[in-house]
Amino acid sequence: MFLYQPTNGYCYNSDSLFLYDFMQNFSPKGRLLDVGCGVGILSLLLSRDFDIETSIIDKQDSMLKYAKYNFALNKQEVSSYLGDFTTAQFAEKFDFVVSNPPFYDSQVKQTQNQHLNTARYAHHLPFNLFAQKVKKILKPRGWFIFCYDAKQIDILLKELKENNLNPEVIEFVHSKIDKESKLVMIASRLNSKSMTKILPPFIVMDEENNYKAKALNAFAQADTYSIKGDF
Repeated sequence: MFLYQPTNGYCYNSDSLFLYDFMQNFSPKGRLLDVGCGVGILSLLLSRDFDIETSIIDKQDSMLKYAKYNFALNKQEVSSYLGDFTTAQFAEKFDFVVSNPPFYDSQVKQTQNQHLNTARYAHHLPFNLFAQKVKKILKPRGWFIFCYDAKQIDILLKELKENNLNPEVIEFVHSKIDKESKLVMIASRLNSKSMTKILPPFIVMDEENNYKAKALNAFAQADTYSIKGDF
């Protein structure tokens, strides 16, 4: 699958591919919304592999143009929304809301590139407002599946619980077995009463900096090829 990406703007990375791999556990179906879609990598892969009715939203017009082009390029249908997710209006509710959102702490040193800043830093989509909006647009028992900065797990669990989005499955990603986790993937479900399942850690590389089997499998399943180009 080919995708166009900007030469100088935000480009997708392994986080989205690992989240796509995590999503395989839930066999998405029905109506799906990709929040902060970027160039469309996550929802495009899911649209290719599952029978879903896909919508995407991004607050950056430039990113939305890439995403819409990539869906057309790969002969997949999509509905698109331009704007801030927290204030956007949707005619119907969704079975799945998925996202690789901006999650870096706003207190760290930030890039001055506005496109990169919007795509990376959490103040552009505060998680409390994010969770509140997800609750409103999910169907009963709908899924909210996303990845985030693992160091903020306390905030994530608090906001999910307060919005009746029960974290059913959690998987921590580690670059190596002896490194702390910097990414967590969470599958939460509206009004669920299930106990939380913590999956074995996703270890990306071995001691010799070679990708381990799980990471290689995620890359192989995604089967994506990036093309740099500006519209």
